[in-house]
Amino acid sequence: MTVGTSADAVETGRAADLPRAPGRLRRLTGRDKTVLTLMTGVPTALMVVFVWIPALASILLSFTSWDGIGLDSIKWIGLRNYQQIFTIYPSFWPAVEHNVLWLVVLALLPTPFGLFLAYQLDKKIRFSRFYQSAFFLPVVVSSAVIGFVWELIYNPDHGLINSLFHTNNPNGTYLDWVGNPKLNIWAVLVAASWRHAGYMMILYLAGLKSVDPSLKDAAAVDGANEWQAFRHVVFPALRPINVVVAVVTVIEALRAFDIVYVFNKGEHGTELLSILITQNIIGEASRIGYGSALAVILLVVSLAAIIPYLIVTFRKERRT
Repeated sequence: MTVGTSADAVETGRAADLPRAPGRLRRLTGRDKTVLTLMTGVPTALMVVFVWIPALASILLSFTSWDGIGLDSIKWIGLRNYQQIFTIYPSFWPAVEHNVLWLVVLALLPTPFGLFLAYQLDKKIRFSRFYQSAFFLPVVVSSAVIGFVWELIYNPDHGLINSLFHTNNPNGTYLDWVGNPKLNIWAVLVAASWRHAGYMMILYLAGLKSVDPSLKDAAAVDGANEWQAFRHVVFPALRPINVVVAVVTVIEALRAFDIVYVFNKGEHGTELLSILITQNIIGEASRIGYGSALAVILLVVSLAAIIPYLIVTFRKERRT
């Protein structure tokens, strides 16, 4: 009886080691179900609590007037917040113009420069790793830290630029990079472009690594020079990366906040939509409904840029 039982156990163990027949599914154990529940449930719960509920609450509060003190003080006012924002709020349209300017500058200056850096580094020049690290360093550093660094550089009294060019004399040449509305928006855009160029470099460098080298060789055999090969062969092959770069650039322009807030708190000509949202929700005025309406406007604009990208991505996945 003992021998037979041992033989059965051996056979059972061998059967367990054999590959399962195709089409047979193993039932999940209680432990598997617990692990899967935690792996999917915890991130989902965090997403719902910290993203979806605040987003839905902001949409509802945008139709109300609330000072943030007590739920009984919430008053339903309909579309009045949106009407006032588009008509009588003096800071709204300058903030929209600055966000558009932010987008245009990021698209025309640091993005092509990032592509240029990536193309040069893709040639495997000497110290390529060092250059990649140096240009990518601003992306790793927090935007708030970058804002502090450039605020010190632009300090009108003791900053690096004014000290070098002797433009910190109140009785003579004095450049107020922080407080002058004609200068500060361009000064902060330089800081943002410095960070954005490194981001674009990494994206384009990843795209260039995926380009088939035989395409470049074929272009060289046909007599194309380096510029012609890049224009007619390499750049068209970067079309998927260009879509990602476009979406990332739009998002970066819309969510710009840290650098500007640290620089001069979004005042004196550096107003942005994100700054206005912060000022109305946690500022001295504490107009929760007004700030929520601004947040909804920014959300709609962001979705207008993201949804086309998602549609293109899903269509591509269906085709493949």
